[in-house]
Amino acid sequence: MPLPPSPTQIADQVKLNRKDAPDLKKRPAPMKVVEVDSLINEISAARSETAEWAEEAPADLSAAEVALERIKADHRARQGDKHALLEPKAKRITRTGPPSLFVLDTNVLMHDPASLFRFDEHDLYLPMTTLEELDNHKKGMSEVARNARTVSRSLDQLIAGTSGTLDDGIPLNKLGHQDVSGKLFFQTRLTTTALPEGLPEGKGDNLILAVVSELQQTHPDKEVVLVSKDINMRIKARALGLPAEDYFNDQVLEDRDLMYSGVMTLPADFWPKHGKSMESWADTKSGTMFYRVSGPLVPSMLVNQFVYQENPDGSTPFYAQVREINGKSALLQTLRDFSHQKNNVWSVTARNREQNFALNLLMNPEVDFVTLLGQAGTGKTLLALAAGLEQVLDSKRYNEIIITRATVPVGEDIGFLPGTEEEKMQPWMGAFDDNLEVLQRNEDGAGEWGRAATQELIRSRIKVKSMNFMRGRTFVSKFVIIDEAQNLTPKQMKTLVTRAGPGTKIICLGNIAQIDTPYLTEGSSGLTYVVDRFKGWRHGGHITLARGERSRLADHAAEAL
Repeated sequence: MPLPPSPTQIADQVKLNRKDAPDLKKRPAPMKVVEVDSLINEISAARSETAEWAEEAPADLSAAEVALERIKADHRARQGDKHALLEPKAKRITRTGPPSLFVLDTNVLMHDPASLFRFDEHDLYLPMTTLEELDNHKKGMSEVARNARTVSRSLDQLIAGTSGTLDDGIPLNKLGHQDVSGKLFFQTRLTTTALPEGLPEGKGDNLILAVVSELQQTHPDKEVVLVSKDINMRIKARALGLPAEDYFNDQVLEDRDLMYSGVMTLPADFWPKHGKSMESWADTKSGTMFYRVSGPLVPSMLVNQFVYQENPDGSTPFYAQVREINGKSALLQTLRDFSHQKNNVWSVTARNREQNFALNLLMNPEVDFVTLLGQAGTGKTLLALAAGLEQVLDSKRYNEIIITRATVPVGEDIGFLPGTEEEKMQPWMGAFDDNLEVLQRNEDGAGEWGRAATQELIRSRIKVKSMNFMRGRTFVSKFVIIDEAQNLTPKQMKTLVTRAGPGTKIICLGNIAQIDTPYLTEGSSGLTYVVDRFKGWRHGGHITLARGERSRLADHAAEAL
């Protein structure tokens, strides 16, 4: 791999050290001091630009949200969005006045049992209808029933030891949540406020709306707000002139465009700005190059993030991975080129840049957790399955491939399925069967008997497991593939990832644009949750596959439909 910058720029400042096994934690040479005059000028200009932008932002946004809206505006401008110059829209309301009184709908408690302790200094109010609906939903083995029982136990612990009435409220930090300073109030009197004519009085939603209306009259000094996950409930409240909001705490991201992609494009002036004190050396064992750079772009980099620079003149592009970040310097390592046939993985080669990045993660034994996002046809399943077969059957790094997925149907449920656990899961694994056929067709020279033997060997090393029986298990030296991970909740994702034992690698595949689970959104999906929580971890990696490679029909359908 040639040196990225042209020799006339920094060739006289590059120090080459040939080492067989580079120590990533040891600095090859002391860093040189970079002149900071130009950086100071850039920072001053950026500050003045930020100040001008902040003056134009809405007054009810906090400093963090101003920064968030600026990032969104910059992204829209780069994408050529015609709405980029419009006034930024804030989804959440920042309250700077006295604490508010939030009336919680039942669905908020059943969606997040810990929502009682997510409102900081604000007070909470539970109508009697909410308690009755919790009691009606506590029976059963579903996620909703478990959450209802969890909320009931939390309420029981909060009211334990109280004497008399509950009019004075119960401190929410009673159970050890020191970051919560508000109080919990219960409805202790019947509602006397009448609803508008035409609304059924016996309906639970209408009873809660009546409570909110009465609280506004009895507490004029407080802002009374209804919090509900029910869209129709919020619309009905707004129609009656009552303030209503969604529950935002479960949202990992407010905007899908801000989701971590795992890739960073290096600007054209990257090497002049970051190469003044650069150090580089070669790793003869892997055939890659290491570059230690420092500059203004380093603080925005994350460990295991991929960086690239493609030259418009068609010269050799630069592809690298951030291996470590030490203060103001970052260590970059060039990649193995999986697009070349000599580096094929189970006869599969990368067809585009992002697939090459993905294969570098999948084939790296130091990366234990990989998430691959992408629309239909980008090669998520094929790449994961090929990498698993290569490392199970050839290099024997793992002893088995375990495949599981969320069994959420796209249409109507077809009912109960006969057979064993693996036979019941087989209809859900059609995607893997299709990809296995593609991988087995590559064995053209093996003959019919050879292909049959290979197919039998592959089937013996692939196990299909149901998520329903994962609790309590430990996978040791396994290659685990979790398909359709966008349909999992954060709690289910935590249950699966914590099954990993020594020597196990977990691959999560999904497309957050195709969520079939009710009540899950792009911002609250378990896949979005783990991508956000694992970014920057030295043993985890993420890539968003951008280009479809299935067929021209599938690519056009993904864009046009």
